[in-house]
Amino acid sequence: MGQIVLRLDRVMADRKISLKELADRVGIANVNLSKLKTGKVCAIRFSTLAAICDALGCQPGDILEYQCGEASASDSQPDREGENE
Repeated sequence: MGQIVLRLDRVMADRKISLKELADRVGIANVNLSKLKTGKVCAIRFSTLAAICDALGCQPGDILEYQCGEASASDSQPDREGENE
């Protein structure tokens, strides 16, 4: 299975905006934006995504990327005895 990867750090670097400045513009806590930036979240509200896109002048597709997991699916999955027998 594929996964969604956050590219917020890349967009922020392109726009030369700091974490604190973006957090202030979006109206979320610095720590929560930091988790988004480092990809340590499993969900994001559409309202938060919209506010980030508005502040950065970008589209959701600039921040979110889908990575197909077909090639590395077996590498990231732990072996389970008897599952494929």
